[in-house]
Amino acid sequence: MGDYAYAVETVDLVKNYGSLVAVDHLNLRIRKGEVYSLLGPNGAGKTTTIEMLEGMRKRTSGDIRILGLDPWKNAQRIRRKVGIIPQDFNFMGKIKPGEAIRHYCRLFGIPDRSGELLELVDLRDMSDMYFERLSGGQKQKLGLCLALVNNPELIFLDEPTTGLDPQARRNMWEVIRKLRSEGRTILLTTHYLEEAEMLADRVGIVNHGRMIAEGSPADIIREHGSGRVLSINGDAELARDISAATGRECISENGIIDIRIKDNSDIIEILKMAASRGNDLSRLELRQEGLEDVFVRMVGKVEAD
Repeated sequence: MGDYAYAVETVDLVKNYGSLVAVDHLNLRIRKGEVYSLLGPNGAGKTTTIEMLEGMRKRTSGDIRILGLDPWKNAQRIRRKVGIIPQDFNFMGKIKPGEAIRHYCRLFGIPDRSGELLELVDLRDMSDMYFERLSGGQKQKLGLCLALVNNPELIFLDEPTTGLDPQARRNMWEVIRKLRSEGRTILLTTHYLEEAEMLADRVGIVNHGRMIAEGSPADIIREHGSGRVLSINGDAELARDISAATGRECISENGIIDIRIKDNSDIIEILKMAASRGNDLSRLELRQEGLEDVFVRMVGKVEAD
């Protein structure tokens, strides 16, 4: 491991496209050996940020250090220490997974690791199947194998479980946990908020290119959450009426209303109001607020502001 304070560090990172500010003075400090999840809605600046960190896109201003090095000036040195899942697999149509890994091993000048890596992601039986015949989830697994060929200190995982079935997702989670236990640093982007809540030591929520919250999932939930959420069936009009009558924040989507609850008297008042409107309360759930609830509310608040 190198002599640097953070595996990933940015200072006032900015990326402009003409008059559009895609990344707006973003400051990141990702510690060695942690899983850090960068979250945000589409268009928040996540992809642009990751591309700058990987050295694929030049920044407008600010500073970046990856394993202590500037990725734009030290691309070759960093490439040997960082694992990145390839974004374009089209060139692999007639290549088999085992062949692809052996090819990457030759590029890095290291012994064949195909058996070990295919075993890690449960693809050993697919070693001799042509890439074009693999499912989307199997291609994701192969991408992770290729990212691990060079035994990297830092791994960029961009939506690693997209296209995986529920069991395969859980298997991938175990792989990520194993990599973390080995002391590797992982920068994870995902649209699955429960995935970030389960896997990440810390998360950063970005919107409009700015960091709007950062910390452990538990800390963010504690700081920005209300504790409990009551979910009932109902339309947007009922949600507005409940909010007006109780002063509680309501989110209405797809016929479900999520209401932030302060105490039990809120629940009684809300259920009485819903029943008086003829609501059969076919959906009735009280749960602890999670990262997804906080994320939806925080992003919505920024949009409203």
